[in-house]
Amino acid sequence: MKHIKTIRLHHEGNLTLIVGFCILALINGLLYYFLKETSLIPFYISLAISLIVYGIIINFFRWPIRVFTGEPENNVVAGADGKIVVVEEVEENEYFHDRRIMVSIFMSLFNVHANWFPVQGIVKMVKHHDGNFYKAWLPKSSTENERSTIVIETPEGQEVLVRQIAGAVARRIVTYAHENEECYIDEHMGFIKFGSRVDVFLPLGTTINVEVGQTVTGNQTIIGKLNP
Repeated sequence: MKHIKTIRLHHEGNLTLIVGFCILALINGLLYYFLKETSLIPFYISLAISLIVYGIIINFFRWPIRVFTGEPENNVVAGADGKIVVVEEVEENEYFHDRRIMVSIFMSLFNVHANWFPVQGIVKMVKHHDGNFYKAWLPKSSTENERSTIVIETPEGQEVLVRQIAGAVARRIVTYAHENEECYIDEHMGFIKFGSRVDVFLPLGTTINVEVGQTVTGNQTIIGKLNP
């Protein structure tokens, strides 16, 4: 039976949220203490900025539960929130060693950084690669940055490769996929802490439903349809 994790705030953010709260509380507490007898305007400005910054951090570590209402068969959904930065035919040399259509989603600091499985099926491969930390929108980040590769075989026998890529700020990739386990659309695949990009490699002939510059929503936007 299909099982969906129900995490609301990712545990990867616990330490960051606690430390961030303590630092901001200390700064604002000191400002209030030293300015309470004069003018509290700098304190109010600092407090407003602190609330905005902390709100962005909380948004970053949200772990939303979303349900795909479409038909999962042959559909490929966005694996992350963000903007499409690449749609092109490329040579995929890690697993397929042939031509594939690459669709890349770049996540900004304002996006949720949870990742979803783009298709359902059986996980055939999970592999982590150490690497560099170039800016995630650069083409070389797909093959030279620290990254995790997940290959999924759909029930129809087609294979899709998903790559989680770290960026200039992102330094931690979390992957929950395990080889030979079933995976589903709606299920969280992982998380990229403070970054940054998800690439999906699809078979030639796949109908692509997105274009460069388009904003997509993880587990909601259909980015392509596999041809049977």
